Amino acid sequence: MKIKLAEVATAVNALNDINEYANVEITSVAFDSRDLKPGALFIPLVADNDGHEFLANARTNGAVATLWAHDHADSAPVDFPTVLVEDTLVGLQELARDYLAKMSPKVVAITGSNGKTTTKDLIAAIGSTQYNTIKTPENFNNEIGVPITILRMEKSTELLVVEMGMDRFGQLEFLSDLVKPDMAVITMIGEAHIEFFKTRDHIADAKMEIVSGLQEAGLFVYNGDEPLLQERALKVQQAKETFGLTADNDIYATEIETGDYATSFVTNKWPDLTFTIPVVGEYNVANALAALAIGSQLKISPENLQVALRNVVLTANRTQWLKNHDDVRILSDVYNSNPTAVKEVVKVFKDTTTTGKRAVVLGDMLELGEDSRALHASLADSLNPTEIQEVFLMGPDMGALVDVLVDKYPKDQLHYYPELDKIQLIADLKATLASDDVVLLKGSHGIHLEQVLSALMQ
Repeated sequence: MKIKLAEVATAVNALNDINEYANVEITSVAFDSRDLKPGALFIPLVADNDGHEFLANARTNGAVATLWAHDHADSAPVDFPTVLVEDTLVGLQELARDYLAKMSPKVVAITGSNGKTTTKDLIAAIGSTQYNTIKTPENFNNEIGVPITILRMEKSTELLVVEMGMDRFGQLEFLSDLVKPDMAVITMIGEAHIEFFKTRDHIADAKMEIVSGLQEAGLFVYNGDEPLLQERALKVQQAKETFGLTADNDIYATEIETGDYATSFVTNKWPDLTFTIPVVGEYNVANALAALAIGSQLKISPENLQVALRNVVLTANRTQWLKNHDDVRILSDVYNSNPTAVKEVVKVFKDTTTTGKRAVVLGDMLELGEDSRALHASLADSLNPTEIQEVFLMGPDMGALVDVLVDKYPKDQLHYYPELDKIQLIADLKATLASDDVVLLKGSHGIHLEQVLSALMQ
């Protein structure tokens, strides 16, 4: 980006006169003083820490100006370009809104209980074949991350692919109204955050907020295999397109073939072409179909669609295969977890070719509410000692699954760590796993199984 501080002041409705610094040039924006680049606008946010306390560090790292909250006015710097605003988070959002309107790229917004990050990656890869494209980095998918994503656009950006997360009503409505997407995608409805929403119906209602800001001539792309979305989509006035694994969708998959590391399929839309994605599972085929629907809308050539899906680089720790120095293959899916996601990835994992044994490490699935223990216990139907020989369970709610599995698994093949003892879990895993074994790691991000992954990779 490249804008003058005067433009920033106008966009955020500055409360002070910045004429003295009007021509200061801003080339980037950051809210973390450690992430600044020279030429940055520092936007101090107030959360667990008060960002206003880190201005000195921001200046050392290259900040050339700062937003500043009105209720911190008595500590505002007097020798540094400062834009005074009522609220710095609102200022960040308003600056992003203004910058997006000026850049005017095509915008694709994506949400869903599972698969939104993978779908974002697939859509961005497809778009990049014919458009200058930027996508949400990592998990920058909330009220802070979405504006930061927008403000990272260069003037040459033609396509913006935005992932949107939510954990409460109104959040997606706000984000959708902020970006005003040309295309909106819902991957699926699962149990994520059901502790707060209570039912899948309510989760579906919250996910549907993504169409709030959808352009009048926009397109709503959704999973047509989900009845909750089918009935709610009837109220959407914009054009609609469905994807899924059944033949009553606008775009659906046929001839699905899954290997250990990749999946190929054909679609009704291009019956003479075979598409391949470097990830396993029919649920990822559904994600690819959503991306193909968007690619078709963007008029991406079928050949570029093929190349993009085949060569996409996916965000780490979403059904990512790794191999450690002991030749143990690890399927890392440690970013998030819910019952639907666990059952799908275990289904794939059971079919993995190996001459060794299979082991799973499952951490607690968080935010499942009063039915959490029952939902954990429901995973028992997916686990069988003839297919998965070793089971490692971590977290208090996984105790409900242990209670069911004690009748299915020998005692020495069922390992339980109710107190999140990762040190003991890692030691036991290393003692159990041998060359040619395969292991699946799956749990909610709050359980931090990425620490277990890191230890296994050392």
